Amino acid sequence: MTTERSPAEWLAQCGLFAGVPSADVAAVAAHLLPVDYGPNQLIFARGDLGRDLLLVTSGRVRISVLSSEGRELSLAHVAAGDMLGEMAALDGGPRSADATAIGPVKAMRLPHAALRNAIDARPHVAQAVIAFLCRRVRDTNDKLEGIALHPIEVRLARFFLAALAVRGSVPATGKLALDIAMSQGELALLVGATRPKVNIALTQLEAAGAVVKEGTTFICHLERLRDVAG
Repeated sequence: MTTERSPAEWLAQCGLFAGVPSADVAAVAAHLLPVDYGPNQLIFARGDLGRDLLLVTSGRVRISVLSSEGRELSLAHVAAGDMLGEMAALDGGPRSADATAIGPVKAMRLPHAALRNAIDARPHVAQAVIAFLCRRVRDTNDKLEGIALHPIEVRLARFFLAALAVRGSVPATGKLALDIAMSQGELALLVGATRPKVNIALTQLEAAGAVVKEGTTFICHLERLRDVAG
């Protein structure tokens, strides 16, 4: 029988509150409010003044921006256990990207005032926020470097390895199945490419023996993926 997680358990597992004592987590979790979104619903738009933080408990959310030519660039997918909207929640500024529910999404909303009060009154929360923002800057730099400098097949190989790492430790050798739970179009948005180019790159990965595609699942040959990823 599956036991439903409490708000405090959800909060404790997300990156923003990594290492925060359970008493501090519980105090913040007491302010979480449930909220639901439908498929393709815009949760917030770039430039919006909303200041609350959202913790996803079910479903997937696309974080994206539009280029000056009107092309959508997907920056990330936020899944269960991840947060979104933390930048505006922390600095009080406008939203920096669009957030769209890919399918049905359940989440919990943390009001801006509750987060600010926790940062001011609880040193462990403040330290965790600083560490989280440093990690986010490094991740962003790596993503920009990947889009600017590396071929699409390298970006895809790194995406697969990163997605596997999120699930837990990845062995040095062998094969692992990865269900990316997204269309090829969504995958293209995430690696900053067009769908046809991603299709070509996936064919190259399959020819190299790095992946075998079975629907939305990829059988990943770890050693060969790492060779492509460099």
